[in-house]
Amino acid sequence: MTFRACVLTLFPEMFPGPLGSSIPGRALKAGLWELEALDIRDFATDRHRTVDDTPFGGGAGMVLRPDVVDAAIEAGWPKTGPLVYLTPRGRVLDQELVREFAAQPSLTILCGRYEGVDERVLEAREVTEVSLGDFVLSGGEPAALALLDAVVRLLPGALGATDSLDEESFENGLLEYPHYTRPAVWQGRSVPEVLLSGHHQKVSEWRKARAEAITQTRRPDLWARYTARRAEFTNTAVGGPNGECGQ
Repeated sequence: MTFRACVLTLFPEMFPGPLGSSIPGRALKAGLWELEALDIRDFATDRHRTVDDTPFGGGAGMVLRPDVVDAAIEAGWPKTGPLVYLTPRGRVLDQELVREFAAQPSLTILCGRYEGVDERVLEAREVTEVSLGDFVLSGGEPAALALLDAVVRLLPGALGATDSLDEESFENGLLEYPHYTRPAVWQGRSVPEVLLSGHHQKVSEWRKARAEAITQTRRPDLWARYTARRAEFTNTAVGGPNGECGQ
């Protein structure tokens, strides 16, 4: 089944953009996924194609109208997968959520602009709110490009070497280990000897140790989750938190 992505946006010309190149572009040409960008302005009801209005209660900026946005959702959302609204107040996107989206038949993304979308349409449609992080963009489109890139590369057949997915950052709860290639010595800096040894077990152990060290240093939040999961797995494997086998 072909994965279907639909983006509801005021700037459909931004798509496919970078999604038409490299891995997502090849997957798009191969028919592994399809992309539609719907212009929210097409669902305005007046001759000026008005999509926004001033906020009740006052304040700066404009708010996207619920009637216009809802009509766009009705036209673009197949209801076979999640409807996502990209907003700084949403759940922070991580690899686990990306995997959940990639496992669905479709993904519909609502891109906000101005001060955002009227809250009533988000409640009525039970929208999933997602954030790329603690920063603000001019609109949801750059975030939608990043989200779709992350999702598409997990689709079956999108990557030639599927084993590479297993060792990427976040796939096993750790940041990725360092990579090296030719020349073996560059500006006086040598590749670690273990990587030249041809000893696969030692290479694997080195990579895991480096991934753990980097994660512990750079992302203590990830490290805490990783060690907690590892401890939980160990306890489960032996039958209980005290190492006693239960019935």
